[in-house]
Amino acid sequence: MNNPTSLRQLLIRPMSRDKADMLTLMSACLLVLIPHFFHLPGWISAGVLVLMGWRGGITFAGKHLPPRWLLLPVAAVAMTGIYLAYRTFLGRDAGVAMLTLLLVLKLLEMHARRDLFVVLFLSFFLLLTNFFYSQSLLTALLMAMAVLALLTAQLSFQYTGNVPPLKKRLRFATLIVGLATPLMLILFLLFPRIQGPLWGLPGDATGGRTGLSESMTPGTISSLAQSDEIAFRVRFLDPVPAQASLYWRAAVLGSFDGRSWTQYPQTPMAPGNVLAVAGSKPTRYQVTLEPHGRRWLFALESPLEPPVLSGNSAYLANDFQLMASQRIGNRLRYEVTSWTDFRLQPGPMQPALADDIDRALQRPAGYNPATARFARQLLATSSDSAELIRLVLAYFRREPFSYTLEPPLLGRNSVDDFLFVSRAGFCEHYAAAFVVLMRELGIPARVVTGYQGGEINPRDGYMEVRQSDAHAWAEVWLEQRGWTRIDPTAAVAPERVQRSVASQSGRSLFGGLVSFAPSQESWLTLTRFNLDAMSNAWNQWVLNYSPERQKSLIGKLGLGTVDWQMLTALMFAVGGIVMAAMMLPLLLNRQALDPASKLYVEFCRRMARVGLVRAPHQGPRAFLASVANTTLLPAAKKDAAVRFLQCYEALQYGTVGTRQRSAALNQLHSLLTACR
Repeated sequence: MNNPTSLRQLLIRPMSRDKADMLTLMSACLLVLIPHFFHLPGWISAGVLVLMGWRGGITFAGKHLPPRWLLLPVAAVAMTGIYLAYRTFLGRDAGVAMLTLLLVLKLLEMHARRDLFVVLFLSFFLLLTNFFYSQSLLTALLMAMAVLALLTAQLSFQYTGNVPPLKKRLRFATLIVGLATPLMLILFLLFPRIQGPLWGLPGDATGGRTGLSESMTPGTISSLAQSDEIAFRVRFLDPVPAQASLYWRAAVLGSFDGRSWTQYPQTPMAPGNVLAVAGSKPTRYQVTLEPHGRRWLFALESPLEPPVLSGNSAYLANDFQLMASQRIGNRLRYEVTSWTDFRLQPGPMQPALADDIDRALQRPAGYNPATARFARQLLATSSDSAELIRLVLAYFRREPFSYTLEPPLLGRNSVDDFLFVSRAGFCEHYAAAFVVLMRELGIPARVVTGYQGGEINPRDGYMEVRQSDAHAWAEVWLEQRGWTRIDPTAAVAPERVQRSVASQSGRSLFGGLVSFAPSQESWLTLTRFNLDAMSNAWNQWVLNYSPERQKSLIGKLGLGTVDWQMLTALMFAVGGIVMAAMMLPLLLNRQALDPASKLYVEFCRRMARVGLVRAPHQGPRAFLASVANTTLLPAAKKDAAVRFLQCYEALQYGTVGTRQRSAALNQLHSLLTACR
């Protein structure tokens, strides 16, 4: 019955140094590996935890590490699993998974000091790979903690004698990071910037982006509406337009096969196709776009001209999409000026517009017969396009349609099922049904996807447009008026346009661990605004420190335009000054040797010249035995050397009183002279 007592004694018993150092190293490795669990397959994360638990059990029990004949099959199974999961050992995801397993397997195979440094250096490398997946402020803070933990573990293994307490080692690691911080800032600000990353990432590095797609099927956008991720941020340079005018155009979908909507081939648009309404004023703003892996750029309808991009180019397509020449794989910032009161391609039919109009009337044969019959009934009452649009919107308002993020499944004739059976859907259901109905009425129409609305963060003044603001609407072509925006969702749920989804739905913090309603103006709401503002500041000033911003900084310093050679020289010069300024206090505050120690150091140096090298572990008495037995010194000098060490030992270890200290120092000096 004394097992609980024995266990308690085992837990409170002081831990040996080897166990403490190994647990410190394992804790540091876990800090590096845990962020990878969010993107690694579940079996790899579970395997890592099992192997770490195995290593921890061995450490606590004080048993021997497993033999290699046991580890080799485990490693082979792990590598086979990685190949079956990724079909390759190359690329970002497969490479990180392989290194993760190799790190924990190496912890089970540490037989020499070099194995310790392999684990440490591999941990530092895996720490960097976390930024392949996220470069957020939270990731940076977690990795800073991991660096401190790794440095603390490395320091723990460096001591050969008594080891300072963990708190002192952690303080020493923090001091090391603090001393490196000024040089890090110099390198960040002045290292010559190039467009894009310093190395080419594998093809899977930009996979898995959240955002709008190049096609639309029922449920595509409603799934995005449940995501709280930031799509882009906007800083308005002019007054913010009304919420109902915040339509951020992305993809234009004109091809319909009965189920899915896709894009038509695009060409750059000729100038002069946008006409601002008299009396309206343009709106200037700056967009910070999160990477989404597509080529479109977001702008309010309708931009005056394409923005100027760094390392990329932009153009307006024939369907008024704002496009980039290359896919957006990195965070991008650009300035745009838009009209919010405008007409697209107004006037009579132009030859260049005929193909777009023809495509906007096409519909697949054999689909949605009930919708075609309904269109014929409407045509019997009127042939005027504006009146027909009014009748359709009135139908949406009159009938029991509902706006929901969880619509029922639709069958082969999806538009028929939506218009006459379920009558419940999200914005893509209303936009798609409206466009199909318009085409049946002979009115050219197409679907436009993008975002609607946004929420101003009162902490930094930026508008945050989230994935939950994803929206779909329609465009119809009317004689003399051109392409006209019609939002059928507003006929059923006008609050969706007057207030964004993000401001109406529940919000979450810390990965969904804490959720709350937006009406609760509590500390949670303020915390969310503060965290978003901090994240935006990190994005603007750190992640978006582009070559242009670096040139602007150099210009503000009064150095004018500099090339990369001059910038490199400036970096080394400023870095050298900073390092000198940091080292000077350390040198001035360096603990000075007492006079006796200085004489002892000089004595050891002279003995080394004749071949008597003092080992690092030898004290004065042990060194005295080596000197007394040597044949490398003449008898007179050997006698002087022996007496020097005897006097030094007596002086330093307390047999010489304070009053006799001066005389003893003089004697040491004389004996040192006699040893020449």
